[in-house]
Amino acid sequence: MVKIRVLYNEIGNTLTVWFDDPAKEYVCEETGDEVILMKDRSGRVIGFEKLNFSSSVSQERSLQIAFETVRG
Repeated sequence: MVKIRVLYNEIGNTLTVWFDDPAKEYVCEETGDEVILMKDRSGRVIGFEKLNFSSSVSQERSLQIAFETVRG
């Protein structure tokens, strides 16, 4: 089973999503769209962070996330 971690930082206004263990992070790469990709030593993306993430989360105190599996 794949474990995905989603973290919302209300103070920093960031949304961080990890597809793998954050301890494996080796390098970060800015995409230019206020998104930072976190990569492991082999260059595989293991997470991303969305800067200036705005949502009604701070008012509702909950963040709803939907996942969908697409099979080709």
